[in-house]
Amino acid sequence: MNYSTLKKTVALSFASLMVAGLANAQTDSTKTTATTTSSETQTAKVFGGLGQYRKFSIGVNGGVTSAVIATGGRNNDFTSHPISYGFGLYLKEQLAHSFALQLDVTGGKVKGKNDPAPTATGDYVSYDTRFWQASMSAVVNVATIDFIRRKNAVNFYLKGGAGMAFYDPKVTRVGADEFHFHNPTTDGSHYVKEFVVPVGAGVKFRLSDAVALDLGYTQTYVDADNFDGRNQAYPTKDHYSYAYAGLAFTLGSKSKPVLEWVNPVAMMYDELYDAALRQEVEALKGRVANVETAVNDLKKDSDGDGVADQFDKCPGTAAGSVVDGSGCVIVFPKDTVAATPAAAAYSNIQFEFDSSVLRTSSYPVLDATSADLRSSGTAVEVDGFASSEGTAAHNLSLSKDRANSVKTYLVNSGVDAKKVKVKGYGETNPIADNSTEEGRVLNRRVQFKKK
Repeated sequence: MNYSTLKKTVALSFASLMVAGLANAQTDSTKTTATTTSSETQTAKVFGGLGQYRKFSIGVNGGVTSAVIATGGRNNDFTSHPISYGFGLYLKEQLAHSFALQLDVTGGKVKGKNDPAPTATGDYVSYDTRFWQASMSAVVNVATIDFIRRKNAVNFYLKGGAGMAFYDPKVTRVGADEFHFHNPTTDGSHYVKEFVVPVGAGVKFRLSDAVALDLGYTQTYVDADNFDGRNQAYPTKDHYSYAYAGLAFTLGSKSKPVLEWVNPVAMMYDELYDAALRQEVEALKGRVANVETAVNDLKKDSDGDGVADQFDKCPGTAAGSVVDGSGCVIVFPKDTVAATPAAAAYSNIQFEFDSSVLRTSSYPVLDATSADLRSSGTAVEVDGFASSEGTAAHNLSLSKDRANSVKTYLVNSGVDAKKVKVKGYGETNPIADNSTEEGRVLNRRVQFKKK
């Protein structure tokens, strides 16, 4: 099959697909008109994941090519750039409402010539470049004018990517036959392979859930200056543009919505006003009200005694009453403890086992004794004793230490030291039986003897 036959075949196939797509769109539009609720609002959830959508689509397109680009620029090796033709096919995966990856395969022809035609032998007259190009691009839906509808119907997009181009520039020169730029004198491949960067923009119109009309424009930048068969304007590089119209066909089950055309605002609205959700919210409100009532009941305190009614075993307590944790009045017992009699002066002072340290319980007796001695000026003998545990020598020393502890206290309280005489008797002169603990306790003592 030669290139002319291939071109006719592609053109006829593209026309057939356009007609089929428009017919399908008309049928789906009729169905949509008769349906009041979209499939998106019935099945898709805002955070339901990509699995609930149709994401893949294929597209075919055809249009015109030129060496001039819309942003300003042309291949300067030739002065005139007539329009030629192009065609394309793509596969796209929609990864989000506004983002997709698209694999494009594009073919066609780009022409150029010098006008007026040169006359000098060897000068370049024209070129005719056939090309094939494959690229991967990111597609971003940047705007829509149709959020007021339940389904988006118009999407504007930008795209950009990178790929490879295979092209065969054929050049005509004055006084020479047309020749291929690459391998001009051989029968081998005449195609040049170069890296390309396509960028573009477009707008899509939803004709139905399965078909969309795609109008777009792409500028392709070639990483070389030989696309037009002439390499003389270094360091500038060649480029060409492709304006097209085509159809996009969504793949997948018809029971799923198309991710590209989903209106997130409508989805959120549907979820917020879903009958089941509203019933659940109302039920939740009822449960919250019950909890608030229970809390208020727990806090209720009719008699103001600080104990909630549910735990108050004595309701109706008089204001100001002191109550316990069950809300009942606390009855405090009257003070029935008899008054402690005043300490008697000159009473015996008791000591702990093997100790000469005064007990705090002895202070009242010592204070009373000191007061009497100071007021009367009487002299006193302080006699120390011990129980029978230990040796006699140890007990004698311990008894003297006990008597000295008492003298020190009396002197420190104001008694004249000359009026206090100290003697130690050890374990002699017990006043109780040393064979019992009760007796030994009584024998660990200091006695007073007035002079």
